[in-house]
Amino acid sequence: MSTAQSPEKPSVALIAGPTASGKSDLAVRLAQRLEASGRRSAVINADSQQVYRDLHILSARPSAEEMGGIAHRLFGTWDGAEACSAADWAIAAKNEIAQVHANGGVPILCGGTGLYMRTLLDGISPIPAIDPSIRETVRALSVEELRGALVGEDPEAAGRLGPRDVQRMARALEVVRSTGHPIVYWQDRPTGGIGTEIALHPLVLLPDREWLYARCDVRFERMLDGGALAEVEALLARKLDPALPVMRAIGVPEIAALLEGELSRDQAIAAGQTATRQYAKRQYTWFRNQPPPGWPRADNKTIAEYDFFVSLFHEGG
Repeated sequence: MSTAQSPEKPSVALIAGPTASGKSDLAVRLAQRLEASGRRSAVINADSQQVYRDLHILSARPSAEEMGGIAHRLFGTWDGAEACSAADWAIAAKNEIAQVHANGGVPILCGGTGLYMRTLLDGISPIPAIDPSIRETVRALSVEELRGALVGEDPEAAGRLGPRDVQRMARALEVVRSTGHPIVYWQDRPTGGIGTEIALHPLVLLPDREWLYARCDVRFERMLDGGALAEVEALLARKLDPALPVMRAIGVPEIAALLEGELSRDQAIAAGQTATRQYAKRQYTWFRNQPPPGWPRADNKTIAEYDFFVSLFHEGG
C-alpha cells in the first residue's frame, strides 16, 4: 500500500485500526483542525459494517453530535439487502475523494476494514469471470480430489494454501482452469488503485489490548441498552438472506438469538462481547502486520492529531 508523500499530489489522510480504538473521534478532531486552518475536510467511511443503513447502532456509526459539524461520507449508504464488496466500496470511495479534492479539501479515510483500504490504494486483481461449468465441476470435487488437482495444475497455490483451506483451493483451481494462468499471475497485476496518485498521510491506531477489549465489552452492552434490539428486530423482519454481510455483522446473530429466545440477555451480552473482542483481535493482527512498515503505528489512546499529521498543516493548501 502506497505511502507517497509528493507535495504535487492531492493529500489523503487515513486513520485505521481495530474497532473501539478511537478512530472516529480522532478523524473528527483532525478534520476540525484542518477546517480551522482554512482547509475543507470530510471523513470517508472505510468500515465494512458502517456502510450499511440497517446497522446504525451495532456498527457504532457516529451520531450527528459525534460528527462535530464535519461532513461524513459512505456511512449508511448501502441497503442491507445488497452486499458491499471491497471493489464496490473502492469505486464509491474514489468518487468521494475526488469530490473533496475538487473543492480543495482533504479527505480523511477512517475505518477498520483493511481489505477496503488495500483495494482502494493498490487496486484489485483483474481476474476474468469464471466459466460457470468449470466452477460447478470444481465445487463438486472432494477435498482430496481438489487438493490433488491443485498440486498438479497450480503447485504454487497448493504449496501456499493449507490442505483444508477448501474455499481458497477451489478458487485457485477454478481460476487456473478458466483463465489458463495461476491465481498468483492475476494477483501480481492489480489495477485501479489510487496509491500512486495521492500523497497519503496514514496512521494506524494500536492501543493497549486490555484497554481495547474493555472498551469493546462496555460498548456492546451500551448498544444493547441503546436500541440494538429494535435494530436487529427490524432487520429480521426484512427476512433477508442469512448469508448477506449485514446478517453476519458483529452482534446481529447474538441479538437475533436473544430475540428468538435461544439466549438469555446475559448470554447474549457475553456472546456479543466475545465476538466483538475476537473481531478486534483479528483487526489488530492485520493492522500490526499488513500495512507498510512506513505507516506510523500509535498505541497512545489520547494522542494529539497534530503530532501525527503535522505535514498536512505545512502544505501550501
